[in-house]
Amino acid sequence: MEKEINILKHELVPEHIILREEEKKELRERLKIKTGQLPKILSNDPVVKSIGAKEGDVLKIIRKSATAGIAIYYRLVVKK
Repeated sequence: MEKEINILKHELVPEHIILREEEKKELRERLKIKTGQLPKILSNDPVVKSIGAKEGDVLKIIRKSATAGIAIYYRLVVKK
């Protein structure tokens, strides 16, 4: 029997959070962009699948950074 691995608990995988609709709106207003202008992440990405994100969702990715302490990135989930 194979042991199942939870990639979300791996030390090299940053925290991924699906934004709610109101958070997406605030992000667009703050950055003065349209959602489609965000960098993309594919819907078949292992983390995207693990957290249950769907096409059109916006992910907030929180990474630990040696220089910035914490760096926050946003990605739009798209089909491949």
